[in-house]
Amino acid sequence: MDRLASARMFLAVMETGSFTAAARRFGTTSGQASKLVARLEAELGVRLLNRTTRAVSATEVGRAYHDQLRGILEDFDTLDQSVRDASTAPRGRVRLTAPLTFGITELAPALNAFAIAYPEISLDVSFTDRLVNLVDEGFDAAVRVGRPGDTTLIARRLCATRLILVGADSYLAGHPAPERPGDLAHHDCVIDTNFRDPSHWRFRAGGRPVAVPVRGRLRYSNAEACLRAAEAGLGLALVPDFVAAPALAAGRVRALLTDCGDEAMGVFALYPPGRHLAARVRVLIDHLAAHFRHSRWNA
Repeated sequence: MDRLASARMFLAVMETGSFTAAARRFGTTSGQASKLVARLEAELGVRLLNRTTRAVSATEVGRAYHDQLRGILEDFDTLDQSVRDASTAPRGRVRLTAPLTFGITELAPALNAFAIAYPEISLDVSFTDRLVNLVDEGFDAAVRVGRPGDTTLIARRLCATRLILVGADSYLAGHPAPERPGDLAHHDCVIDTNFRDPSHWRFRAGGRPVAVPVRGRLRYSNAEACLRAAEAGLGLALVPDFVAAPALAAGRVRALLTDCGDEAMGVFALYPPGRHLAARVRVLIDHLAAHFRHSRWNA
């Protein structure tokens, strides 16, 4: 354990920039901190830090060692925690980010059921359409709609959703309903700027995917806002089925080009890679997967 203590102290010196600050983190003296790092250097047979009376800086070997050592100790700590979790009920805080509309309408009920089932786990959930960097911003996991763009994250499919083209009768009274995707060039479209390519809507024509250029004077970064504009007769909107469903059922809009819909999009739970996923995060993702497996949106 002395080697482990020396390694942790070295990382602390690298992160804080001084022996004094590193020692304060562990509740010891700067002299003891210096001894621990010196012992590590002696065991490795290399100098990791350059020391002067005013500053401490890493050697080239020290920087390389630090980069590798940090990941190893993180894995070690995660493994320790997973062993502790295995013998007790999962507990602690989970920070999750999810899209605004899907999060409120579809995810929140699943999260509330989870909170009842796991009273020792706290949920800190950010509903936002902003693409959050999980690692940099300290999130444990994310729920995202559509093909994951960050290939460094592990993705678990929860369910599927489709985009539906909708329009209100008040708009269609003055604009003939489109019969094929290309007809959208002659329509006012309410554009969701959260799409990867907002100016092109994707359909299938003749069994092949097509990207249709669209235009419109309304551009919103939220699917519900786009739907409300379509309900008001301001144009056609392309929105997820879980957003459109209530308005379709109430007759406020109707579905268009139903035979030309693009392939279903997956809804995924994403989390950073690691050998040992914290039990509180694992049980949350398992719960969401089970919830959506039995939901109306699963496909």
